[in-house]
Amino acid sequence: MNPDDTRGERERAHSGTGGGPETPRNGKRKRSDGPGGGILMGRPFGVPVYVAPSWFLVAALITWVFGGQLDRVLPDLGGARYLVSLFFAIAFYASVLVHELAHTVVALRYKLPVRRIQLQFFGGVSEIEKESETPGREFILAFVGPLFSLVLAGVFYGAMQIVEPGTVPGVLLAGLMISNLIVAAFNLLPGLPLDGGRMLRAVVWKITGKPMSGTVAAAWVGRALAIAVLIGLPLLTHTGALGNPAQDIGGTQTVTDALLAAILAAIIWTGAGNSLRVARLREHLPELEARTLTRRAVPVEADTPLSEALRRANEAGARALVVVDGQGEPTGLVRETAIVGVPEHRRPWVAAGGLAQDLTDDMTIPAELAGEALLDRLRAAPATEYLVLEESGAIYGVLSTADVERAFVAAMARPH
Repeated sequence: MNPDDTRGERERAHSGTGGGPETPRNGKRKRSDGPGGGILMGRPFGVPVYVAPSWFLVAALITWVFGGQLDRVLPDLGGARYLVSLFFAIAFYASVLVHELAHTVVALRYKLPVRRIQLQFFGGVSEIEKESETPGREFILAFVGPLFSLVLAGVFYGAMQIVEPGTVPGVLLAGLMISNLIVAAFNLLPGLPLDGGRMLRAVVWKITGKPMSGTVAAAWVGRALAIAVLIGLPLLTHTGALGNPAQDIGGTQTVTDALLAAILAAIIWTGAGNSLRVARLREHLPELEARTLTRRAVPVEADTPLSEALRRANEAGARALVVVDGQGEPTGLVRETAIVGVPEHRRPWVAAGGLAQDLTDDMTIPAELAGEALLDRLRAAPATEYLVLEESGAIYGVLSTADVERAFVAAMARPH
């Protein structure tokens, strides 16, 4: 795993159908710079909001399904029912955005950086890049999303009391009230990656004192929920338990229900697995220390023949070369790949400085850097090698990105 890839592995608060947090620039709509970001819609509270391409598929599906229901309830609308349905789809996702913003505001209040909010196929995701410091904060951060969905359901219910039932506003408000109740109820299910799973994680964390124990418990409950959704949702719809009449098992509705259940189950199962992966990453991050991963290096001047520089390195038991000036100040790092690319018979005629990458301030790191801070530093200035310095400014050695990757993979592979 490349250190730059770990940003996407940081702690993320998501909540499947409804809520869970990325970052644009300015207020104009444009494609996200990040992979899979979608269309940038704005930056409330300084946090970018993206709409994933999959949202348009869902909006079209909601428009079609809700339009069919409107045809039965308000037959006089005619073709205009699809415009009303499209408005409902947009209003529903605006409710999801409120759910996500609730997570975001609380995260920012706790000084947890929020990378982005993304509206996608089954709701929204709030990408929070750091873990809550306490189980209490974790619980509040998770609970506030479903709470705001319930508040919205209450607001829509109150608005229903002042409009005529059986009218377009009445039907829209009823649909939004019900959909927000469903979002709240679904997200309160006690399994990761749902908000209820994060609440369960916080409770187990509080009881055991170990956040990893909470993650494992909530992730396995999430996987059990995925299986329950896969099997139970089609059964409930066909038995009429969800308010639908029993239908022919070979009908179109059967296929739709089974497909919906499979997609939901896959999202929950994958999210639970990702939560375990992220927790294992965070657990092993402290093991990544610049000092222990650094290769010993020997200083050589730029005009030193490569063969002589390598001889000195072998004699000193070093595995890296640092190019220095006449005063012994480091000016560049000889790249390992560049050394490999020079045939042995030409090494006496090639100067070490000719293979060096110029050293910048961003390529120097303290020997004491470790864990998440180390990965953040490497990600901020991508390079293949970095100069590691003692507090005094003395050269400690060279840190290779490849060594960090290997150590990371080895740490992740160990049982926890």
